[in-house]
Amino acid sequence: MSAPKFRPLRFGVTRVTLKDGVPGTHYLKADQDLQAFPDRLTDRLQHWAQKKPTQTLFARRIKLADGKLGDWRHVTYSEAWNTARNIAQGLINRGLNAERPVVILSENSLEHALLALGCMVAGVPFVPTSPPYSLISQDYDKLKHVLRTVTPGLVFASDARYAKAIAATVSSEMEIVMDEGSVEGKQVTTFEALCNTPVTAQVDAAIAATGPDTIAKFLFTSGSTKLPKAVINTQRLWCANQQQMAQSMPILAEEPLVLVDWLPWNHTFGGNHNFGMVVFHGGTMYIDDGKPTPALMHETLRNLREIAPTVYFNVPTGFEAIALAMKTDDLLRKTLLSRVQMFFYAGAALAQPIWDSLYESQEREVGERIVMGTGLGMTESGPFGIFVTNPYVNAGDLGVPTPGLELKLVDMGGKTEVRYRGPNITPGYWRNAEETKSSFDDEGFFCTGDAVKWIDETDVHLGLKFDGRIAEDFKLATGTFVSVGPLRGKIIAAGAPYIQDVVLTGINLKEVGAMVFPTPAVRALSGMAADAPMADVLGSAPVLAQFQKIIDELAKTATGSANRIARMCLLSEPPTIDKGEITDKGSINQRSVLTHRSDTVAALHEDKLHFILKPTL
Repeated sequence: MSAPKFRPLRFGVTRVTLKDGVPGTHYLKADQDLQAFPDRLTDRLQHWAQKKPTQTLFARRIKLADGKLGDWRHVTYSEAWNTARNIAQGLINRGLNAERPVVILSENSLEHALLALGCMVAGVPFVPTSPPYSLISQDYDKLKHVLRTVTPGLVFASDARYAKAIAATVSSEMEIVMDEGSVEGKQVTTFEALCNTPVTAQVDAAIAATGPDTIAKFLFTSGSTKLPKAVINTQRLWCANQQQMAQSMPILAEEPLVLVDWLPWNHTFGGNHNFGMVVFHGGTMYIDDGKPTPALMHETLRNLREIAPTVYFNVPTGFEAIALAMKTDDLLRKTLLSRVQMFFYAGAALAQPIWDSLYESQEREVGERIVMGTGLGMTESGPFGIFVTNPYVNAGDLGVPTPGLELKLVDMGGKTEVRYRGPNITPGYWRNAEETKSSFDDEGFFCTGDAVKWIDETDVHLGLKFDGRIAEDFKLATGTFVSVGPLRGKIIAAGAPYIQDVVLTGINLKEVGAMVFPTPAVRALSGMAADAPMADVLGSAPVLAQFQKIIDELAKTATGSANRIARMCLLSEPPTIDKGEITDKGSINQRSVLTHRSDTVAALHEDKLHFILKPTL
């Protein structure tokens, strides 16, 4: 059988060097050096503003009076550079600095982008903050934590949707800037006024005063185990990581870059990886107001029918929705596949059935497959760290380190932790010396907590694959270790398209259980009315029959108690951001779910739930 045909894509790193350290320790790096990179990302913005001033940098659909989205509003490189200078002057006038930065509460928008660029020109850090902290949270605890940690001098929000959160959390000393709307009882500066600040020589002086060690932004972690930490992102970290990406993914610089992107800028994937990529390479980003949710996915599909990206990034749930739509949507297939050179996913495992469905649509439409790239990184690494080396990628594959990043592979009692050292690694956490110290080992490597193993132990050049989070793994009462990451991915793949995510149970117990967060597809499977309570949907005969089939299929391939799902329940209540069970990007927090649903865990293992599925084999 001949190998499948892929649209040509050049990989920048295909070989590595491996050396041994003390027993149980190895060091891995790319066999090519990291090339020179600019001192500041704003150097690239200025360069492109001079070289192609009329090209679009950012575009976003205009919101109409009826709430719908209309045509695209474009911001050119020249407009972005000039407006950023105006904003920078306004920030300088206010005496803002790293001790009094700018907090941005809002979603991705043209105003958000311009304010971020203005902050970088002025050398004032900005803090993109998760919108659900303001719009979904009821206690605002995480928002209050952000404000306490960074002590901002200015808070920006797009509109009055944020008024309630601002009124509850923002002190009278902090200036509020809004694009539109107001906050009762508080003075608000308009974004337009900030953009109209007359520029003086102070702006050029501020640019000259910034350099590689200047803090560009603070990005907060998702707070998987504790309150979110403010990761220091310097200009060196950001620019080095963009150069690393360019060398690992040469396609970024080989043709004009066009992105259609929804990924939130308060996360490192959307805010560093993709936002920075466009500025670095002189590309264009169409800001997608869609999202991989039932209520908003239609907007993403609309945009992808109209705008053809050259590379496309998403999380697994997004690709799952696109794969389903491409089966019947001719215009979507035609536009999306017309010039895209690479797909790329991150944030969670991509189930093999989704991969196969994407390939099927691609081969039908264009006669070849599009490479699906992936890798491993984190907020503290800029995020890009490890990247796949060839088109024949399987679920869980990560690849090899990017140039300039050295990996330290450390045996952790049967698991291998990967640690990072390089110019793209954060210097630490803002105002948190204790966490900073504990996160680096005695050789200066950042301890990721991610476990890896070789794709092929006989060929290190193929690189690494994911082996779960060390902190998530647990022992059964028998002393047997349960490797959560791989088993979780296996369950999601087996349950596609009905399983959104799964949390494994059984710590110090005799067998492994699974608490399943179902996808909206179970409603159609149930045959019940669209407004039927989810608990009723999950208790319907067709849904229970389907999940019985899933758990039976999993049992067939289980080899022991550590990878056999002995009991399963379906959760009608989705994970909540207030309790830290999920991030706004959709990543599940296993530990938090177990903590906040301990009663359900106990009931599952004590056979006290109304519906518990067990293998019949």
